Amino acid sequence: MAGRTLSIRPLRERLIDKAVLRHERAHRILHPNAFDPAARGLCALAVMTKAPRAGHVKTRLVPPLTPEEAAQLNRCFLRDTAAAISGAVGKAARGIAVYTPIGTEPDYIGILPGDFDLLPQRGQSFGERLINAADDLFGIGFSSVCLIDSDSPTVPSAAYVDAVKLLRSDGERIVLGPSDDGGYYLVGLKRLQRRIFEQIEWSSGRVLDQTIQRAAELKVAVELLPSGYDVDDRMTLRRLCDELRGDNSASTKDIAPHTREFLLQLTTDREL
Repeated sequence: MAGRTLSIRPLRERLIDKAVLRHERAHRILHPNAFDPAARGLCALAVMTKAPRAGHVKTRLVPPLTPEEAAQLNRCFLRDTAAAISGAVGKAARGIAVYTPIGTEPDYIGILPGDFDLLPQRGQSFGERLINAADDLFGIGFSSVCLIDSDSPTVPSAAYVDAVKLLRSDGERIVLGPSDDGGYYLVGLKRLQRRIFEQIEWSSGRVLDQTIQRAAELKVAVELLPSGYDVDDRMTLRRLCDELRGDNSASTKDIAPHTREFLLQLTTDREL
């Protein structure tokens, strides 16, 4: 147990120290009823997130991880996903974290880039939260919205760049980033399409196919991004470890650097 604690504490302390040195401030909180003229013409690259607290996130990875290790892994996922989003922002998009629960805003200091905004989640079911997040972001004034999961840290910035470009193109469309488990890591909209979130068997291998079916019912074109994968169980965690520990090619060495460092520390004295 002592070895596990030592493998986590140095990285976490460094993150906190860096935040203090940069004098990071709390992120701006967006309000659905407050129209923001600066959002006009922009795509909201919005990651759906739960505050990364031990015992509340990545619980399907306990074991092989401890609750604190699972929370630290979640923090790394979020840092890497936010960094990839930041790399795609430019002048055409803005990074957002759609978070829950309310009251955990300070948890994101030192994890999310300073130019990210926060938006509280609303709704009970997962489908409701997605619908409400899209509705709120369009209400704030964004011209398009991408809802992004926080379980796919290896998705590169290029995928988010492509999503923004597709949503800026003429014509109605929905953009989907397929996951290997039959779901998606991103859904992009040019306007709120409630139907694509209705009657979906969430957390099943039918999510992507059912979403495409809903788009067909609406007669809306679907554009697919390169495939990714979610890390939410022991098997996908092992896949992630193998990928990040074994691939040192120039094209991928910058993928998920925070997750890579954490897993290298974690697995120096044990296998997951």
